[in-house]
Amino acid sequence: MRGILVIAAAFLLAVCVAAEGEKEYVLTLDHSNLTDTVAKHNFIVLEFYAPWCGHCKSLAPEYEKAAAELSSHDPPIVLAKYDASDEANRALATQYEIQGFPTIKILRDGGKKVQDYNGPREADGIVAYLKKQVGPASPEIKSKEDAANLIDEKKIFVVGIFPEASGEKFENYLTLAEKLRAEINFAHTVDAKLLPRGGPVDKPTLRLLKPFDELFVDFEDFQVDAMEKFIAEASIPVVTVFDNDPNNNEYVNKFFDGTNSKALLFVNFSSELEAFKSKYNDVAKLYKGEGVSFLLGDVEAGEGAFEYFGLKPEQAPLIVIMGTDDQKYLKDHVEPDAIAAWLKDYKDGKLKPYVKSQPIPETNDEPVKVVVRDTLQDMVFNSGKNVLLEFYAPWCGHCKKLAPILDEVAVSFESDPDVLIAKLDATLNDLPKDQFDVQGFPTMYFKSASGKLSQYDGDRTKEAIIEFIEKNRDKPVHSDSAKTDSAKDEL
Repeated sequence: MRGILVIAAAFLLAVCVAAEGEKEYVLTLDHSNLTDTVAKHNFIVLEFYAPWCGHCKSLAPEYEKAAAELSSHDPPIVLAKYDASDEANRALATQYEIQGFPTIKILRDGGKKVQDYNGPREADGIVAYLKKQVGPASPEIKSKEDAANLIDEKKIFVVGIFPEASGEKFENYLTLAEKLRAEINFAHTVDAKLLPRGGPVDKPTLRLLKPFDELFVDFEDFQVDAMEKFIAEASIPVVTVFDNDPNNNEYVNKFFDGTNSKALLFVNFSSELEAFKSKYNDVAKLYKGEGVSFLLGDVEAGEGAFEYFGLKPEQAPLIVIMGTDDQKYLKDHVEPDAIAAWLKDYKDGKLKPYVKSQPIPETNDEPVKVVVRDTLQDMVFNSGKNVLLEFYAPWCGHCKKLAPILDEVAVSFESDPDVLIAKLDATLNDLPKDQFDVQGFPTMYFKSASGKLSQYDGDRTKEAIIEFIEKNRDKPVHSDSAKTDSAKDEL
């Protein structure tokens, strides 16, 4: 038996040694060699990761598999990784504006050009995506076979049509293709008849092929900024569909990334879609180019949107407008024929903004008082008191840790009628952004009795918070203590 165990142990050791000896194709970089390594490569892919990140751990074997396959590409495509959570590595990670993990960047020309990687996260997808990225930004279409191989009928595709591949317009086009190659697929041709849609042209033309609306649209201004703006606008459907179809995700993301005001209509696709679809599309066409983008969403898929707006599915069919000034407008139980008139009222400035608020609490007798948006003005700004207001999120661990400390602070001021300790759930109540800048949780503001508003950024201890309140509080104008002091002054 002992002999068998010795053999087994030896076998396992051999396996481990073999595994340790396997070549790793992903380069591991740190602050000491990142800059020099990048400078040596015309094209290198760099993953910024953290060892504790679950998504990074899931990506790791796929990234390694892709690196192994791409190592035999001609020329080899190098994949590297960089632990951005390591203290010594953070300075360089900051230069690349890393906000989360994993983040993958494509670096060209020795790091002079940096692009976000927007491709798949599994090995085959990574390989296919990067092979396209390392080739020319705009390959030439010389035959119908080339067009069929390059153009995906289900995606946006941009083709530059030129009588000859030279001149200023062609060079501007190549500049644009290089700039946007990580987001859009490009190609060029001298013969428009090779393309699946659109007729022949006799002058330089930018043709955008798309799987929705009019299926293709031509453009003739070859200034780089003008072409980029055209592609951004033409790549969004007249009405973006938001449902459970993953093919629509790309367009939904573009819709929300856009700078226009946003109109969102939610209906039950199973029973109400046909009644609303054509009417809503007509309205969207009417306002095209006037600063409003349109989305038609399925109530079933819009659970997150309803939660964000503080609405309930039974309010559908409903339409919401998100203005560029952060104001929101809402009409629930809307009829198809009423949408056009309601949009006109919005454009004419006749609608009253919708403000999300939790219901006013029936009882509010805990030491830390509950404020909602509908009571914010009375309980904080018009109260005449010194108010410490916490903005929190129910899921926030730091908020949960702060809660018992705020309770102790509130108890210590219970007998003081001039001080109020309060909290507001910032996930369920809209905030006046001109007064409160809440970028994370918890965030605390102090409003003195005289109206001075300041953000608290001290230690989150009972002693520090009480000391801050005592130092910054004012005597309420109408309080009994103020009247008593005034009377003493007169004597």
